[in-house]
Amino acid sequence: MMFSRPFACVWSVAMTLALTVGAVVQAAEPAKGAAPRQVVIGLDLSKSNPLVSDDGYAARVAERLSRELSALPIRSRVIVRTFGVYNATSNHLKIDQTISGRARPEDVAEGISKLVANLPALVSQGKLKAQMKTNIVPFLETMSHVVDCSAMETKVILLTDGAEDSEYGKLTRRGGSLPAPRQRLYDGCDQLQVLGIGQGFNSPKTTAHFQEAWKGWSQGAGFASFIGLYDW
Repeated sequence: MMFSRPFACVWSVAMTLALTVGAVVQAAEPAKGAAPRQVVIGLDLSKSNPLVSDDGYAARVAERLSRELSALPIRSRVIVRTFGVYNATSNHLKIDQTISGRARPEDVAEGISKLVANLPALVSQGKLKAQMKTNIVPFLETMSHVVDCSAMETKVILLTDGAEDSEYGKLTRRGGSLPAPRQRLYDGCDQLQVLGIGQGFNSPKTTAHFQEAWKGWSQGAGFASFIGLYDW
């Protein structure tokens, strides 16, 4: 497992919680002999995202994420990154974990889900910093150079409200849109999943606008499918 040193303590706390309090949800049994999969998780630390301020919401997101990760087969890869402002020094948290006999999927799932559930507390304690911008497209462009969709089935899960606010545009403005992908960055990747799209705006029209925009972007970037959930 690899992660940035400033946040080694954050991961340690998450894993300790996972191993001592038990599973949030019952772990699904990975299929024997199943092909490994790759899951990339992006944590949106921008202030507009309820994930950084609402304990109840963070817990629900963490529970869904735990179900997703607990069924991963052996040799699967899990990558966790944060985003917000376009500044690498502001996004230190980096976790790279390969599922193995020693790093069981249910333990990895619980460690990461505990981290997500505790994001509001980590922000309020100053261990993580809420950010003023939401660079989602730049984050996806950066991560496209990290993942290889041809190596194994790959899913990208963004825990975000989907409100792009970057040099590329501000999706919440009247007529706001996302830039067309410059190339098929994720050609061959299985799915882009956005959990919490439209959250915090309390507007079904805004949610629908975000869903349409991100579906179009995902198709242009090469993803085979898109899921954008406001709630579940």
